[in-house]
Amino acid sequence: MRTEITPGQTSDYLGFDLVMAENLPQPKVLLADRGYDADSIRNSMEERGVQPVIPMRKSRKKRVGVDRSLYRLRNLVERCFNKLKNARRVATRYDKTAESFLGFVDITSIRLWLRHLST
Repeated sequence: MRTEITPGQTSDYLGFDLVMAENLPQPKVLLADRGYDADSIRNSMEERGVQPVIPMRKSRKKRVGVDRSLYRLRNLVERCFNKLKNARRVATRYDKTAESFLGFVDITSIRLWLRHLST
């Protein structure tokens, strides 16, 4: 898992390049919500051999289909964020610095992963 912090008013697709750096394992599918519906994201993923599964925005002129059975798997990611936000410190961001906040997100992620392994 990779985490990065962007300003709260930043659109999702502007932080995309931070998260999808080249030093990560090569994914086969990109599951994302409408916030990531940009031609540049779709093109960069197709160049890397990754299938983008992103529903199109209502304002999109060029219509693009979505594999609904794959898109349903995005629910797993949303549930992971929900579990991360159960940690009050993550949900309210008490930490003053981005470094300490990301550290706590990492600690909470590790705790969730260990809990998952023990079940």
